[in-house]
Amino acid sequence: MATSRPLRLSAAALAAAALLISGCSAGSSSTGGAASPGRTTEAGAQRPTAASTLQPLPPAIPANLRPYYDQKLAWHPCKAAGFECATLKVPLDYAKPGAASDLKLAVARKKATGPGSRLGSLQLNPGGPGGSAIDYLEQYAPQPAAVRARYDLVAMDPRGVAGSEPVECLTNQQMDRYTQTDQTPDSPAEVNKLVTSYRDFAKGCSSRSGKLLPHVSTVEAARDMDVLRAALGDKKLAYMGASYGTFLGATYAGLFPTRSGRLVLDGAMNPDLDSRTTNLDQTIGFNTAFTAFAADCVKQKDCPLGHKNAADAGKQLSALFKKLDTHPVETGEPRKLTESLATTGVIAAMYDQRAWPMLREYLAQAKAGNGRGLLTLSDSYYERDPNGSYANQMYANPAVNCLDLAPAFTSPEQVRAALPSFRKASPVFGESFAWAALNCAYWPVKPSGTAHRIPAKGADPILVIGTTRDPATPYTWAKALAAQLTSATLLTYQGDGHTAYGRGSDCIDTAVNAYLLDGTVPPKNKVCK
Repeated sequence: MATSRPLRLSAAALAAAALLISGCSAGSSSTGGAASPGRTTEAGAQRPTAASTLQPLPPAIPANLRPYYDQKLAWHPCKAAGFECATLKVPLDYAKPGAASDLKLAVARKKATGPGSRLGSLQLNPGGPGGSAIDYLEQYAPQPAAVRARYDLVAMDPRGVAGSEPVECLTNQQMDRYTQTDQTPDSPAEVNKLVTSYRDFAKGCSSRSGKLLPHVSTVEAARDMDVLRAALGDKKLAYMGASYGTFLGATYAGLFPTRSGRLVLDGAMNPDLDSRTTNLDQTIGFNTAFTAFAADCVKQKDCPLGHKNAADAGKQLSALFKKLDTHPVETGEPRKLTESLATTGVIAAMYDQRAWPMLREYLAQAKAGNGRGLLTLSDSYYERDPNGSYANQMYANPAVNCLDLAPAFTSPEQVRAALPSFRKASPVFGESFAWAALNCAYWPVKPSGTAHRIPAKGADPILVIGTTRDPATPYTWAKALAAQLTSATLLTYQGDGHTAYGRGSDCIDTAVNAYLLDGTVPPKNKVCK
């Protein structure tokens, strides 16, 4: 049951999937729609209305927030060698700060190694929402050397995520059942079962994390980043965000334009869209990515989807999903490969074209009655360990999304009415994505945000990166965000996969490194291939 809001699946996760298949071991939604009136909350932060703009906070730090901004971080060695860890205190509610309700957020850093003068801290966020920035830091820190030499690389798990007061919702066994729920219901009984799964998920989150759920918005997470900036001693924020991390970074720039330094927003989101449009756009994005995969697949000798054309390959994949809907296949463990798990496994492989050979192999296995490969890809997407334990990303993801925007759909009837447009957007994934967009209809906390523009007037130059065949964050979003941000420059990668930096393009990497190290902005309309 894949969420249809951006999630970043790392190359490391895909590599782990391959290792698991070979018997080795490796180390370790949709939202939005109806607009609601804007209102001033969180000590002056303006919640935007639809078609409005995010207004900056007053530059002066309020007296009741000064203790948070003045705190000194107590660094100590992390479990991971070569990293330092600390805890940052932030208010649960910025409108009512108080020590009794403070949150403790996990922070880690890799200090600048030199040579060259230190440029300050570079905060990192991998997206999700719900991705652990600290886990990302441990993967990212070895490269690139030039950036690592000049910046302290810093990661903070956002509130509600991983090491920072994580949102909790279901037991591992309950999550297993949730991920196997049929997401293309064929009867009223199956619709009721899907709705019940969404209701039970929401109830689980409310019972385990009810106090936290109203306070995991992107605006609040951006305010936490400013507190961390001050605690690190940086006058301005230097930041690299991927996928949802671009929305977080752009929100920071909108709230604190005069404190925004060099911001890299890779795989950009468009905050000006309601959730139904966001989900439909992403459905189109995954269809574009699958078409690219299919066009390549039919040229390969080992393609399990035939050798005609991409459209026919899509029909064959749909036929496989339909077969799995009624006859799940064995996987070598108690869980069978269902249609929902298979769909999630294919979606996971769309994030990185380097997974295409693996996907061809696993589809062939599934057609032959062995679902182990696609199940492992699905598990990598859900961050399910081989021992059956889930990370909290799939709990934090809807918690943030359902708070940031109103639901895409509020009833099964609305989903049914929208199915033709979603099927048109993607004959393979459209129906599944449409029903996935119903999850926030049953969320226990009302949304506090709406669609809005972010001009961030007064911010330093910002670098926005878009990939032309990005499945999770369509290229149109990058163009839209770059147009909104007053000081933004768009850098385009003509290629496949989710995000562009650090994924093999010397052109992209060189341009980003020059911006981070020297402040050099790429030429207007620069395209890398």
